[in-house]
Amino acid sequence: MNSEWLIGLGSAFWFGILTSISPCPLATNIAAISFIGRRVDRPHAVLGTGILYACGRTFVYVALAALLVSSLLSAPTVSHALQKYMNKIMGPLLILVGMILLDLIRISSRGSNIGQRVGHRAERWGVWGGLLLGIVFALAFCPASAALFFGSLVPISIKYESRLLLPLAYGIGTGLPVILFALAIAAGAGAVARAFQRVATFERWARIATGIIFIGVGVYFSLAFVFRVW
Repeated sequence: MNSEWLIGLGSAFWFGILTSISPCPLATNIAAISFIGRRVDRPHAVLGTGILYACGRTFVYVALAALLVSSLLSAPTVSHALQKYMNKIMGPLLILVGMILLDLIRISSRGSNIGQRVGHRAERWGVWGGLLLGIVFALAFCPASAALFFGSLVPISIKYESRLLLPLAYGIGTGLPVILFALAIAAGAGAVARAFQRVATFERWARIATGIIFIGVGVYFSLAFVFRVW
């Protein structure tokens, strides 16, 4: 595995972490684990709920990304066009994703009561309800998570022709913060509040830094491959 592949793998993992700690998914993750864990009096069971929830989300992200990448790469015409024009597409796409991460472009998202209905059903399942919630909530993309998934993970997976490895790294990245928060919830509400505050601060600066990098790299790709400045 060469250095370029390692960069792609690390990028996919980082996109997963950033997706999981973005405000909307982060609040959903904590609410889901707390909702199921409130009637579980054993800390290890709360942790088990968190792991199953993370597995549910990871499974959906990996399956969806693998399906999209495989479908695009399996069509010869589409695959050839993507490989030919991917560098040209990446420039404007990275700039767009960076602007979304920096809140320069705001996309409104409407909530629904689907999560509440699924939550009540998952609660009856006990610890295994975490798996159900993870699967359902992973499909409820927020603007930032959708930008990172469809605008970052899928394109680099196509670029490296990775149907499984990069999506898996992304899925593991999304699951890691969830498991850490499950540990905090098992330790007590005070630990959750402190952890949430620290993660929220880290997420803000990480999102800003990532957005700036995305725009910078996007400008470089646009100048190099679209406008052919050099």
